[in-house]
Amino acid sequence: MNIPFRPLIMAVLAVSAAGLVFTRAQAGDDEYFAPVTDPATLSECGSCHLAFPPSMLPAASWKRMMAELQDHFGDDASLDADTTTAITRYLVANAGDAGGYRRDILRGLPRGAAPQRITELPKWVHEHDEVSEAEWRAKDVGSKANCPACHVDADKGYFEDD
Repeated sequence: MNIPFRPLIMAVLAVSAAGLVFTRAQAGDDEYFAPVTDPATLSECGSCHLAFPPSMLPAASWKRMMAELQDHFGDDASLDADTTTAITRYLVANAGDAGGYRRDILRGLPRGAAPQRITELPKWVHEHDEVSEAEWRAKDVGSKANCPACHVDADKGYFEDD
């Protein structure tokens, strides 16, 4: 009997690779945040900066931020009502406290708080306390909100130390 080893080996390799990817992106991993998949959110938010994963902030933050787009960190990011509603719905449904689950990044944040900057969350501050002010001001970084400067796979949801 001739057993087709090559297809069997390929199948084992495929399952192993999928297992590694799944392990890296498990819900409990505090360095993985599902990236934005909503086309309107990617288009509107991602046209100016990284479309931050919604699970990085609580629902109250996204509601407040979307209600104040006329002064979005010093810029007018206003959108039409339908687009604003759709993006708000997406962000809130995928927020860090959606469905009763509270992401690790929200640790230390009082319930009901609506911070506007991920970079001011207690967990974020703790994770980045070793980065000097000079490093934040470096030409290739520019600000604490420029996650892709240090986390090369930030757009894919991976924020581990690189």
